Amino acid sequence: MNSPTTLVLWDIDMTLIELPGLGRSWYERAWLKAIGSELRHHPTLSGRTERSITMELLASHGVEQTEEFIAQMFAALEAVVAEDSGTLAQRGRVFPGAGEALAALGALPNVVQSLVTGNLPSIAGHKLVPFGLHVHLDFEIGAYGSLSAHRPDLVGAAMRNATQKHGVPFAAESVVVIGDTPHDVAAALEHGALAVAVATGVFSEEELRAAGAHVTFPELSDTKAVLAAILRQT
Repeated sequence: MNSPTTLVLWDIDMTLIELPGLGRSWYERAWLKAIGSELRHHPTLSGRTERSITMELLASHGVEQTEEFIAQMFAALEAVVAEDSGTLAQRGRVFPGAGEALAALGALPNVVQSLVTGNLPSIAGHKLVPFGLHVHLDFEIGAYGSLSAHRPDLVGAAMRNATQKHGVPFAAESVVVIGDTPHDVAAALEHGALAVAVATGVFSEEELRAAGAHVTFPELSDTKAVLAAILRQT
């Protein structure tokens, strides 16, 4: 079997799927469960890691930013998302073309796909499994929001994980990061990867190009064009 030559790293929220309003609700419930008080400050969630968001919440509520409190919040988040996991398929949606792009890339023997997401690992699974989007993704080599508050660290970790698992180096020119925010773009650029951005979130194609995205799409519905960009055939 030939070794893979392209590593594709996907964001989840507002790139592959949309779960309207649930992120804020989950943090409110998790904060109450972990800290025992009402959440007074609602941070921006888009493009950030769970560690970054949790550290901001702790600081804004006067709670010490210790690993103990961070772990308590992570556990509470995992618990509240697990409570809702059976209803996510009815409360959210897959963006047009997302499943088709994953499947088309998954059929190519030289491509391996994983995640670079601000979500915790178990939450990533809860979000993707109900929509059948997990099938073509190697969760083992992905990098998740528990790792760092600095999103580019996740790209580097996923590259190392993929290299270790497959026994071949994934150099910058063989890595593609796909997301919907300037944070995703910046994470790709810091590692010299191809930044593919999709304007299914709060940022327009113009804003994503201004952030440095190499390729932008309004959505992923044109599978042929998406694959051509990812495989650098454009």
